[in-house]
Amino acid sequence: MGMKEILSFVKVEHTLFSLPFVLIGYVLAHNQFMHELPSQKFGIDILWILIAAVGARGLAMTLNRIIDRDIDAANPRTENRHLVSGAMSMNTAWTLSAIFLGMLLFGAWQLNEVALMMAWLPVLVFVIYPYTKRHTWLCHFWLGLCLALAPAGAWIAVAADVHGWAAITDLYWYPVIFFISLGVTFWIAAFDINYARMDVESDRKSGIHSFPSRFSEGATTRTSVQLTLLWFACFAISDPMDEIWFLVAAGLMSGLNIAVIVARERLEDFQTTLFRVSMLTGWVLLIAILMIEPSNNGLLE
Repeated sequence: MGMKEILSFVKVEHTLFSLPFVLIGYVLAHNQFMHELPSQKFGIDILWILIAAVGARGLAMTLNRIIDRDIDAANPRTENRHLVSGAMSMNTAWTLSAIFLGMLLFGAWQLNEVALMMAWLPVLVFVIYPYTKRHTWLCHFWLGLCLALAPAGAWIAVAADVHGWAAITDLYWYPVIFFISLGVTFWIAAFDINYARMDVESDRKSGIHSFPSRFSEGATTRTSVQLTLLWFACFAISDPMDEIWFLVAAGLMSGLNIAVIVARERLEDFQTTLFRVSMLTGWVLLIAILMIEPSNNGLLE
């Protein structure tokens, strides 16, 4: 199996959702602790963070494909996925899982003890997620939690260089990273609820729980809008570096997301449009943060 097939298997394009928030977590931690960071850590942390993030993202998707292969087989939209169609063997999928887990652990090990010792948390969250959809429509929020670990993990990777375990126990992460991560949870939940609209009939037949299969079209739209307002509120409360640019960016992207959701029936390809707007959200927020203090953030050194 070639690299193209592997990238397709893990849906590498979905990395565009988590990567900007990994970078946001890094930049915020860098700016918060830049005067306390050991000089040898400048510039190198981002490399290990990205390796760990790629490993975590690949592991999450590979585990999801392995655990959900029976669900994928029963869904006409997903019946041609690699494990269902036989394009990839289970042995290969488990090997990829081990490789991605190794990337996550190696990157965390190179960062600091706290990052390594906390690596169990995303692994546990990733393993649990595929089973949540078998029991509750709250699965969308668990998926949001999976993505919320991106900014939190990148932040702790830098913060623990300075304060060790106290970065967690002394609440250095509150309120900024807490509300950034909570906002990511609601943002992904809003997107995933709409993504699940494609599988309503299949989910009902297979006994899979999703918000659209449990509630009406109108309830799905209203809840999506409410969740979008919630993630905007979380990003507004987080107020990183007490500047207006982040608030403006969050307001702009929340409005654009709501416009797409409300106009669903009038759009020629609602899912593609929503994917692009949702994916763009994180990158616009990252750019806003970089605009605040471009001379002080670690990405531009």
